[in-house]
Formats: sequence, structure tokens, C-alpha cells
Amino acid sequence: MALSLAIGLLIDDAIVVRENIVRHLEHGKDHMEASRFGTAEIGLAVFATTMSVVAVFVPVAFMKGIVGRFFFPFGITVSFAVLVSLFVSFTLDPMLSSRWHDPAITARGHRKGLAKLLETFNDWFDYTADKYRSAIGWALDHRKTVMASAFVAFIAGLAIFATLESSFMATEDNGEFQVSFKTAPDASMAETENRLGLVLDRMKNIPEIDHTYATIGAGDSGTVRDGLVYVKLKEKQERTRKQQEIQQVVRERLRQIPGITFSIEIVGSMGSGKPLNANLKGEDIAVLKGLAAKLKEEMYKIPGIVDISATLEHDIPEYRLRVDRERALSAGVSTNDIVASLGRLVGGEAITTYEDEDGDAVDVRVRLPENLRQNPGQVRDLKISVPDGAGSTKLVPMSAITTYEVAATPSEINRRDLSRQVTVSANLDNLPIGTAVKKVEAAASNIRMPPGYSVNFSGEAEDMAESFGYMGESLLLAVLFVYLILAAQFESFLEPLAIMLSLPLSIVGVAGMLKLTGDTVNIMSLIGLIMLMGW
Repeated sequence: MALSLAIGLLIDDAIVVRENIVRHLEHGKDHMEASRFGTAEIGLAVFATTMSVVAVFVPVAFMKGIVGRFFFPFGITVSFAVLVSLFVSFTLDPMLSSRWHDPAITARGHRKGLAKLLETFNDWFDYTADKYRSAIGWALDHRKTVMASAFVAFIAGLAIFATLESSFMATEDNGEFQVSFKTAPDASMAETENRLGLVLDRMKNIPEIDHTYATIGAGDSGTVRDGLVYVKLKEKQERTRKQQEIQQVVRERLRQIPGITFSIEIVGSMGSGKPLNANLKGEDIAVLKGLAAKLKEEMYKIPGIVDISATLEHDIPEYRLRVDRERALSAGVSTNDIVASLGRLVGGEAITTYEDEDGDAVDVRVRLPENLRQNPGQVRDLKISVPDGAGSTKLVPMSAITTYEVAATPSEINRRDLSRQVTVSANLDNLPIGTAVKKVEAAASNIRMPPGYSVNFSGEAEDMAESFGYMGESLLLAVLFVYLILAAQFESFLEPLAIMLSLPLSIVGVAGMLKLTGDTVNIMSLIGLIMLMGW
């Protein structure tokens, strides 16, 4: 990207030097004199221009955060490229101009073909330059009008810029996406496989889909509840609908499948999961779950926010045994005895290994037959073997020393900054992340939160806010460095302001074009703004 964007910058120095040399040749100097005087005369301006560009892109290269990792090679490449172009324009270009006789200078008015066409273009360009001189004269004669127009344009640019939506990265059609879904908390492998079949069946007759690849429980943290379908679309020229439109169709069809919560995600994105993550922090899990439910209800009212889900949304059933300590003590049973016995009988215990025909070591696990551990009630029918003090053992029934209950418990408890946290996450459908965050913040303000409970954002929203901050710092440093370089070149702290007062007006073109094209303020458009400042 740096090399492609820097092409215009790389030839600037050589064009200015060569143009000035040609001007001296047209005034009658020989090639050697024209090269020497032409280069020396324009050298200061060319050097100042190049150093200003370097001053802009070195701070870009040393930005912090995720965006800094992206743009370090970008900034360094542009900086080194323009420094090399400066070196070439001061050495190779003048040397070639001093040795290379240009017959076109003396052949004016006698050219043919393409040369004749270029000469016509040059005549038109000179005519336009003369008109430009008269326009400058008018501007100098109407200074108040020019200043007022510039001020009004700047204010209008700021007003338009304030209406632009913001996002981290621009949305693009990659021709692929993935569907992740979860089944009920107590779902088995068979049930998840059944739901996966329904998901694939719903996508079967969408003509734009080339192929799919499905997994269950993939990854380090995958369980039998987790399904994932990778969807590869046909090439862009082979389909009439964009990726976003196809995702909307898939989303509508998957909503008809009961018993799953699903999410459509970008393949290979920097972050994991959904782009919008609102984190509710506090201490009481029950209060957090209630606040999350209210926030979800408010978010459903916002158009463009889809696939909303919350952690701690689905509790898992838990079988709890409570030990009657007095009875257990009188029977000679400790809590450790109960835990160890139940672990072996119900969960199983690996007591040895054997080597199979492939040479792999396989655990030998001892546990009760499946028909004796199918439901929680059977646990209380189990008996624990304990020594009776006379050199033999006795069997103590679990029902004599324990009571049990079935209750619900959170599937996971997350913490951040020493507080418990519930995350409400969502995908975005043609809604920029910056706009989505503002709307969710407004929705959260409608929820009355107890003291000690708060909402903040993570994921793509956090990355965007961090990156925009770093880019603002880089832009500020760039403007400061440019000013110092120009002040050194002109040996004045006041004269550089005549050049640098054009910088605020760059916002007019940026805001106007982004508004016309319906684009957002994102990493790429901000890099464009910084590059514009350098030019």
C-alpha cells in the first residue's frame, strides 16, 4: 500500500528539478549550466517538501496499538522511498540533464504525431497557467472575500465531518463467512448434530454458496454444544448478490431453527467473536443477569443490531450433594471419602494404560455401568466402603449421610478489573460500529443501574477508539514536525504559517467526498487524511 500510494510522491522531486532545468535551457544556457543553476535554485524547496513528507510518516510508523503494528511498515516505506527520490533528484537527474541533449527544446513548432499532441496540451496548460495568474491577482485584491470563503468552507467541512459515521475497518466482500451456533446447555452430541443438519439444510438451496465445511466442538474451548459452519461463496462475477445480502438471507432462515443461538462472523478477523460487545460489571450475578436482559431488550429496538446474545444467559443444571457432617462423622466417613468414591464410580478413574496395535497408550478407566449412573437419583443409592476399625470394611449408603437437590448454576463466571462481568454481544447489519456504540450507550442510559454497576465496550469498539486516539496523536506530532522543519528552512517562525494554514482546509475535501460516497471515517480514510496533510 505504501509503494502504490507513494508513486505520486516519488516523481514530484524529479519533476520539479527537471522542469527548472528545462526553464534555464529555454533561456539559452547550455546543459551543464542549466543543470547546475536549475538544481541549486530549486534545491531548498525540494528538500523542504521531502522533509515535510518524512515528518508526517515517521510518527505514523511509530504509532502504538493494533494500528501501529499495521502501519509501521507503511510509514517506514513511504519515508525511505521519498528520501531515495530526493537523493536521485539531486544526483542522477541533474547528471543526466547535463549530458542528455533534448532536441525537443529546439524543435518547438516542428513536431509530429504524439509529440504534436503533447505540444498542444502544453500550450493549453500554459494558457491555463496564465489564467491562474489572473485568479491569484483577483484573490489578492479581494482578501476579505477569500478569507471569509475559506472560513465558511472550513466550518462547513467540520459540520459535514461531524455527521459522518465511524467504523474500525471498511466493510468488504471477501466471498466467505462462518456461522457459529450453540445448542441448549444440556444438549448432547446427537442433538447438536441434528441441529447442524438443519442449519446445512437451510443453506442448501442458496445459489450463491459454493461449498460449506461444518464442525462440532472444534478448537481448544469447543464443547458438544458448539457448532461451526464455514461458508464459501462463488466468485463475485458468478453471483448477483453481495456477501452482506447473502448473510441477511442466511440469518432469516436460521431464525426458523428452534433450540439454537447463532452468529454470523467474518472469517480471519483480527478480533474473535462479534464486533459489538457491551460489558456490564458488578458483583451480584443475579443483578447482572437482570441488567443484561434489560439491555438486550433495548438493543432489539435498534435497527442494524442483530444476533444479540449474552453470557450467563443459559444456566446449566447442577446436582448438589449436601453432607450431614454429624452422621458422616459417626459413620466414620469424611468428605474426602465421599468425593473420592463418587469420582471413581460416576466419573471414572484411569487406573492403568495399555498399548494398542498402533503403539498408542490408551487409558483404562474404571467406572459403574451406564445403567447404574443414568440419573441423579441413582447416586444416593450408592454405598461407600469404609474401614470399621476391626480390620474389615463396612458399606455406608449415601442416602444415610447426604441430602441432594437439583439447582441451576451459571455456565461460566467471567471477571474483568476485579469485578464480575456479563457481556452482551451482537453483530452489525449495515450499521457502522461507531454509530452502534452511540445508540447502545443511549439505550443503556434508559436502564436504572444500582451503585457499583457500569457499562463499557470492548472488542472492535475498543480497538477503534484506541486506534483513532493514536492516529490523532500521530497527526498532531506530524503537524508539529512539519512546522519545525519549515521554520528551520525559512529561518522564521511566522512564514511557515502561510503554508500550514492550508492544512485545516483539507478537511473540506475529505468530509465532502466521504459524504458523497457514503463512506465512513475508518482506519483507511484517516490514513488518507494524514497522507493529505503530508502532501
